[in-house]
Amino acid sequence: MEQDRLTAIGVISGTSMDGIDVAVARTDGDRRVEPGAGRTIPYPDAVRAELLALIAEPERALTEPLAELEQAVTDAHIAAVETFMGEVGLSRREVDLIGLHGQTVYHRPERRFTRQLGFGAEVARRLGIDTVNRFRHADVDAGGEGAPLAPLYHRALAAGLGEPLMVLNLGGVANVTYLDGDVVIAFDTGPASALIDDFVRRRRGLAYDANGELAAKGLVRADLVAAFLGNPFFARPAPKSLDRNDFHRRAADVEHLSDADGAATLTAFTVESVAASLAHVPRRPARWLVTGGGRHNRHLMTRLAERLGVPVEPVEVVGWHGDFLEAEAFAYLAVRSLRGLPLSLPTTTGVPQPMPGGDLHRAA
Repeated sequence: MEQDRLTAIGVISGTSMDGIDVAVARTDGDRRVEPGAGRTIPYPDAVRAELLALIAEPERALTEPLAELEQAVTDAHIAAVETFMGEVGLSRREVDLIGLHGQTVYHRPERRFTRQLGFGAEVARRLGIDTVNRFRHADVDAGGEGAPLAPLYHRALAAGLGEPLMVLNLGGVANVTYLDGDVVIAFDTGPASALIDDFVRRRRGLAYDANGELAAKGLVRADLVAAFLGNPFFARPAPKSLDRNDFHRRAADVEHLSDADGAATLTAFTVESVAASLAHVPRRPARWLVTGGGRHNRHLMTRLAERLGVPVEPVEVVGWHGDFLEAEAFAYLAVRSLRGLPLSLPTTTGVPQPMPGGDLHRAA
C-alpha cells in the first residue's frame, strides 16, 4: 500500500572521492522502489585534498580521532543534501528519512573494523530529518565483510530482467551482484578506477583517464597482470571485500612503464580481475549491467565485453540511474534499517545470518 512507502534521501561519497552523490527514492524497503532524482555535488577542494592525504596513510584512520576532518566531511554532506533538495524542489517535510553512508576511509573486516566519516546525529539535527548511518558496522562486528551493501537494492530493481544477471559496479573498487532466482551472491572483485586514477594523477596530473584514451594507446604487460592476479585474494571464496588501497603497493610495479603502458596494464588488470569473478558464481551470467564511474570508460567497457563474451552494458539500458545507484541504495537501505529488515545476507557479505544494521538518529 502507498502508506507503506517512505521518501528517503541517500548520500554517499565512494572510494574514488570525486564527489558526494545524493539521490531520492520512494520505497517500502522491500520489492517496491521508485527511484527519483540524483545529483553529484563536488567536495570542497580542501576537504578532498585532506581525504586523499589520509588514504595515502590509511593507518591514521585506525588510530587517530580525525575530528576536524570528520566535521568537514559532515558539513560537506549536509551542504550537498541541502543543495540537492533546493535543486529538485524537495522540502524537508516531504522527506521521511536520510541514509547517510558518509566517506569510507578505512575498511578492514578481518580486524572487525570499518570507518566511514560523517556524524549522523548532527545531520539529523541540522537538517531536521531522521537519519540512519553506520550501515556496515553490525555486519563487520558479526564477522561479515561489511561490503558490498547494494545487492538487495539490485535485487529489488532487477525484478523481471533475464537471469542469471551480473551487476558490476566499477567504482574505486569493483564489486558484483549475481542474481539468479532467489540466489543473491555479492563480493568485491578487485580494483577498478582507483589504481588507474591514482596512476594518471601521479603521471599527468589528471583526475582520470578520460574514455581510457591513454590506456588504449599503450601496450599491456601481461607478465605484470599475471603477477597481480597471483594475489591470494582472487582465490578466496566469496563473499569477500577490499579496502581501496589493498593493491596500491603491488601496483608500484608499473612505475617504470611509460604513461600509456602503465595505464593499459592497470586497465587490463581490472578486466582480468572482473573475469576472475566467474569462478565464484554458479552459472555464467547471460548479461552484465555496469554501474559506477568506470562505465564511462569506453576502452574499459570494450575490453570487458571482449573478455566476457556476452553483452556488457551500462545500467541505463534498463532505465537505472548509473551515476546515483549507490546513493539510491542507501536511501533504500535506510528504510530497511528503520523497519528492522536485513541489510546483508550470508551470500553477500559472509555474515553468519541475515543481518539488520544501521544507527537511527531522530531529528528531535
